[in-house]
Amino acid sequence: MSQKPRLNYHALAPKASKALAQLSYATTIDRRLKELVNLRISQINGCAFCIDMHWADLVKQGMDPRHLNAIAGWREAHRFFGEKERAALNWAEAVNALPHRVPSDADFEEMQKHFSDTEIAEITFIVGAIRAWNMLNASFHMPVPEAPFSAG
Repeated sequence: MSQKPRLNYHALAPKASKALAQLSYATTIDRRLKELVNLRISQINGCAFCIDMHWADLVKQGMDPRHLNAIAGWREAHRFFGEKERAALNWAEAVNALPHRVPSDADFEEMQKHFSDTEIAEITFIVGAIRAWNMLNASFHMPVPEAPFSAG
């Protein structure tokens, strides 16, 4: 399988690309938490471009690389991830699950312990947006750039 970029979807569908970018920034969720969710979902979905971008953003925010390296094992990494972050990561994984599954009542109740209904809705939109970016970048073989891409 070729890893040559297939097409420049940003140039070919600029209105849709811009709309997805606007959705990606339309929440008030703490930037660090948002980027942790984006990184974890990108790992699961196998989007190297997005993994690189969100990892780099978190490093710029001052996150310890050891902490970031543990995100794939967040369930066991209590030293690095508090209850609120674990609730958000669990919810994100449940919403992102393929084949799709409906997050459980327990998943939702854990979110309600840490987030308002508005925040839960926004985190769910974050998952939807990053999932769309992952699908686009992986489908069109968006290469990982020499220097990390900086979103925004």
